[in-house]
Amino acid sequence: MKISKRLLSIFTIVFFIISMIVGFINIKVKAEGVLFREKPVKIAVFLYNFKDTYISLVRENFEEIQKNNQGQVEFSFYDGKNDQKEQDDELDIVLEGGNADLIFLNLVDTNTTMEAINKIKAKNLPVILFNREPVDINAIKSYSKAYFVGTNAAEAGKMQGKIIIDEWNSNKNMDRNGDNVLQYVMLMGEEGNIEAIERTRYSVSTIKSAGIEIQELAIKVCDWNRENARRAMEEIYLLFGNRIEAVISNNDEMAIGAIETLQKNGYNKGDKTITIPVVGVDATPEARKLIQEKIMTGSVIQDPHIMAEVIYKMGMNLVLEKKPLDGIPYSFDDTDVAVRLPYHEYKG
Repeated sequence: MKISKRLLSIFTIVFFIISMIVGFINIKVKAEGVLFREKPVKIAVFLYNFKDTYISLVRENFEEIQKNNQGQVEFSFYDGKNDQKEQDDELDIVLEGGNADLIFLNLVDTNTTMEAINKIKAKNLPVILFNREPVDINAIKSYSKAYFVGTNAAEAGKMQGKIIIDEWNSNKNMDRNGDNVLQYVMLMGEEGNIEAIERTRYSVSTIKSAGIEIQELAIKVCDWNRENARRAMEEIYLLFGNRIEAVISNNDEMAIGAIETLQKNGYNKGDKTITIPVVGVDATPEARKLIQEKIMTGSVIQDPHIMAEVIYKMGMNLVLEKKPLDGIPYSFDDTDVAVRLPYHEYKG
């Protein structure tokens, strides 16, 4: 009888200990589940070139988002150095290492969209492509977790054209040789790039549609780069000198490079009577200052803060399995995968 009581006591103690262990395991598993969900979302941001002024402003805004969301999100930035192979290698390393929950992709070569999408799709990760528009939007449509955030490049060109029209109509000094024809120089971002093509085409067509006769003196591809534009403008100035009546640039960096050459030759130092109108796109801080000083004529605002906010919110919606545009005051265009952020004219 005593033995039975002892055995019963031992079984009771063992059962209690086992129950405690099982309970502890259950608590631990639940806690770890909560911790897993509370881990910061890791976002890998692939930028085509850290040296691009507008892209660097977008990056700064992502960094600001991280500061304001401590413990919720962690950004890692990868510099493509304007080299598609470099960007491909970086993407492969991140995907193979499982180091991201979300991809933001600013492609070097917009012809390689499908290859990038297929790699990301294989890992079942959401991706937002941005700024540099893919040549084939169907590549994005092929994956249900892929979207694009950009702008309407034609709209930027139209606004540039309007700035030139306003200047031509209000400033009689602009027609330097008095032939009633606008002689202009075009600085183009890069060959085959949709933004560059559309900004170029629509800036010119807008001026023509206003009834202004135009003559293109030169067009140079400068890869969005200030130094390239400065050198190109030196060659153009040697050929055409004071026949140049306007410079239309696909972005502000190239516009500023052109201004540096013009200033070297006595123009664009603040005196309107000896200023050749120069227009760009982006309205970067440096460009805004030059516009306020009457050195540059105008630009078109592509707001890096809004760009970063929309990309971030859309990406987080995908991670949290919400509708992609939940809480975002924009809609998709007719592709159902692209959001086009509006431009605004800037003349100081």
